[in-house]
Amino acid sequence: MISLNARLMAPLVALLCSATLHGAHAQAASAVGSNESKGSTTLTDLRHRAFQFFWFEANPTTGLVKDRAGNVHGDDYTVASVAATGFGLAALPVGVEHGWISREQGERRAATTLRFVRAKLAHEHGWLYHFVDQKDGQRVWRSEVSSIDTALFVAGALLAGERFGGEVKSLADELYQRVDFQWMLTDGGAKPNETLLCHGWKPESGFLASRWNNYSEHLLLSLLAIGSPTHPVPTNCWDVWERNVGEYKGFKTFACGPLFTHQYSQAFIDFRGKRDRRGFDYFESSVQATKANRQFCIDQSGSFKTYGSNVWGLSACDRPGGGYEAYGAPPGHEVHDGTVAPWATVASVAFTPDLALRAVGFMSSEFHPRLWGRYGFSNGFNLDRDWFADDVIGIDLGAALLLIENHETGKVWSWFMRNPHIDRAMRSAGFPEGR
Repeated sequence: MISLNARLMAPLVALLCSATLHGAHAQAASAVGSNESKGSTTLTDLRHRAFQFFWFEANPTTGLVKDRAGNVHGDDYTVASVAATGFGLAALPVGVEHGWISREQGERRAATTLRFVRAKLAHEHGWLYHFVDQKDGQRVWRSEVSSIDTALFVAGALLAGERFGGEVKSLADELYQRVDFQWMLTDGGAKPNETLLCHGWKPESGFLASRWNNYSEHLLLSLLAIGSPTHPVPTNCWDVWERNVGEYKGFKTFACGPLFTHQYSQAFIDFRGKRDRRGFDYFESSVQATKANRQFCIDQSGSFKTYGSNVWGLSACDRPGGGYEAYGAPPGHEVHDGTVAPWATVASVAFTPDLALRAVGFMSSEFHPRLWGRYGFSNGFNLDRDWFADDVIGIDLGAALLLIENHETGKVWSWFMRNPHIDRAMRSAGFPEGR
């Protein structure tokens, strides 16, 4: 699962932010404006605030985006994640489309980020470390070289390249071509007949034991690997991982409980109306998973104060008492304690728009201002524990930002899917219509 291993470590590394970033915090706080006291919000507002996170919480010199930021109070975090940085790159075209930044600003930020990653960020066969310091790109927490986090970075880079062209596209293509997918498939050649991509690698201990062997958030990773222009993996790598289908209260879907596993790949990949050669409809599965998640919360509402028909969304987020948990609902692995991840609910708008919109309105009106901050909803809350998170997490805001845009305009899907390597990967994976 994305981001769980290092996130389970206790406090974030407390390094001092630059004066520039402290100034950005002040600008973001002032941008909250009069809506903060109104007790209501809209998708437009949430999308804008999510974008502000990526604009203000990126280091202006490196472009690396913080893993998390204080939503209620200021913070001194300087740990970035490569996945959040990828979502930050993808956010830039959205910001340009809505006039929040100029095209010149978007291109400049994207080019700054990609230049730094190419020249300064440590990598292993093109794969990037999960967590780095945003000031200098140095690895932190002895984190792993992460296959899924690198994939999310590459996807954001390719999307920005499709939208901006020029240097941004050239740099994005170069970084994609640099990733040796075969190395992560075969453990550097130690498993020449391997067909499942590895989760990652550490210089101290080598390749991780975990493989992407079941349905999860790795669909994007698999397609990038198949479509690679330089180090492609065999097309059967799409077929070999298990589609572990389950059912809850009539909702049939892949048995993978946390909502983020059904969202991250589809923030980029447009699976609507498409089936692969095995007949699976991944978009409809996410619709069903979202409805199952909500129904489970309704069914558990007698035992947990937080849950209800308009308060649902079990996914990875901070938990009461500290730490990070991948909450999930059946038919996947059931993990819950009454904590809801509201940004996962927001991101569900692409799959169940009416249900998500009602939940957004209800949570905003009922729990303002304890759930609200400069970047919109905080990343989790639990009424039984009288707990509301202080932070927002970049990957949550990134998925929600892109899926809101896809729900309303489809532009993120349109930009990403026009990449010829993605089209080729889709066809190779058995989607006859490709992109």
